Amino acid sequence: VQLQASGGGLVQAGGSLRLSCAVSGRTFSNYAMSWFREAPGKEREFVARITWSGGITYYGDSVKGRSTISRDNVQNTVYLQMNSLKPEDTAVYYCAATGRSRDGSYSRVPNDMAYWGKGTLVTVSS
Repeated sequence: VQLQASGGGLVQAGGSLRLSCAVSGRTFSNYAMSWFREAPGKEREFVARITWSGGITYYGDSVKGRSTISRDNVQNTVYLQMNSLKPEDTAVYYCAATGRSRDGSYSRVPNDMAYWGKGTLVTVSS
């Protein structure tokens, strides 16, 4: 199983980026795909999540209203469109996959993720 994140780069504050996470090796129909980010000296932070089958989305407070997560079931790819970027959005962004918890929900806790991709660096200059 591979999750391959891409699309990071250097952008000015106020700009936009679209991150991609290509999934290969298995299907994740009962999973949720999430984006996390980790800034220097900070803990890994939940950014956004989408369920693979229903497309239900959930966002962390830090990006809510500025970002959109989506998925392409044919391409097996999850996207994170980030707009109005701020310097505090600078981080390494990771995609991850997790199955349902016992209560039927999807976790936002990094340790609960079943699969991780390598990160892609986003740098926002002021």
